[in-house]
Amino acid sequence: MPAISLPPVPYEATAVRPDWAALPAGLRDAVAARLGGAPVAVRVAGAGFTRGFAAVLETADGARAFLKAASLTELPHLVDWYAHEAAILARLPAGLPVPRPRWALSEAGWYALCLDAVDGRTPRLPWDPAELDATLTAYAEVAAALADPPAELVALGLPRLADLARDDILWWGEVATGREPAPELPPWARDRLAELVALESRLPAYADAHAPTGLIHCDLRVDNVLIDAAGRAWICDWNWLCHGPAWFDLASLLITAYASGLDADEAFATHPAAAGAPPDALDVTLAALSGYLLTSAAAGPSSASPHIRAHQRWSGEQALGWLAARRGWR
Repeated sequence: MPAISLPPVPYEATAVRPDWAALPAGLRDAVAARLGGAPVAVRVAGAGFTRGFAAVLETADGARAFLKAASLTELPHLVDWYAHEAAILARLPAGLPVPRPRWALSEAGWYALCLDAVDGRTPRLPWDPAELDATLTAYAEVAAALADPPAELVALGLPRLADLARDDILWWGEVATGREPAPELPPWARDRLAELVALESRLPAYADAHAPTGLIHCDLRVDNVLIDAAGRAWICDWNWLCHGPAWFDLASLLITAYASGLDADEAFATHPAAAGAPPDALDVTLAALSGYLLTSAAAGPSSASPHIRAHQRWSGEQALGWLAARRGWR
C-alpha cells in the first residue's frame, strides 16, 4: 500500500465565497420570499473551487435549503453551470442519492438555484473506509441508473467524454510535441513521456466504444460527495454530466483512496462500474487525468479559489504515482 498523502488544504476548506450579507438586498429579499421567511442561520460551504455563493439556509421554522448563486455579469460561466445543473437534476432518475432542485430565480443581477439541503459533510481525508464504501455504493446506484438514461436527460444534448478528452483532457501529447510547457516532473516520469502519451491517447476510442449511450458525472471527486448523519453518501455538483463509461468516474474518485493508503486497485477491480472495462482502462484514465491536472496546475494564477492550483498539482501527483505503482515505473 502507498504511504498516506494529504492535500495541501483540506477539501472542506478550499472555497472562497461571499457570505449572505454580501449578496444584493434584492436577491436576499427574493430568496426569503421563496423560502417563506428570511434565513436565521447560514452555513456557507467550505468545499469547492469557485467563487459563487453556496450555503445551507435555515429559516425560523427549521426548514432548510441549499442555495447556489452567482452574478450574471461578474460570473456568467457559473450562472450557465448552475442553470445547466438545474436542468440535469430535474431529469435524473428518481431515488438516486442526489440533491433535488426546488426552484431558480434571477433578481438584482444574480441567478440563484435552490436545492434540497443534505444534512452532511465532505468526507475527510484520509478516507474512512466505511465512508469510502458508502460513496462507492452510492456511485454504483448512480452508474446503474445512468447506463440506460431517460430520454429527457439525453435530449439535453450532453457532450461526449471522447470529445471532451480530445479537446481539453489529453495534454501529454501536447507536452511531448512542445506545444505545451512540461510541468515539473520527477526524472522517472520524464523518461516515461512516450508511454504516457500512448496510454492517454486510447481514452477517446475507449470512451466511445464502451459507453455509447451511458452517462457519467465526469467530475467525481471527494469534494463533490457529502456523507449524511446516517452514513449515506450523496453525489453533488452535476453540471459536467456527459456520455462516457462509468469506470472513468470510478478512477477519478479513487485517486484520493490511493492517496489515503487504501487498496484502490481492489476497489476499482471489484466495483460494478468497472465491469467490462478494457484491461488497461484504469491506467489509461490515470494517464489522462495526471496530464490534465499537472498541466492545469502549471497554468498560473486562477480567478477561482487560490487553492485550486495546489490541489490540481497534488491530485495530478497522486494519479501519476498510482499509475507508476501499477506499471512498476519506479
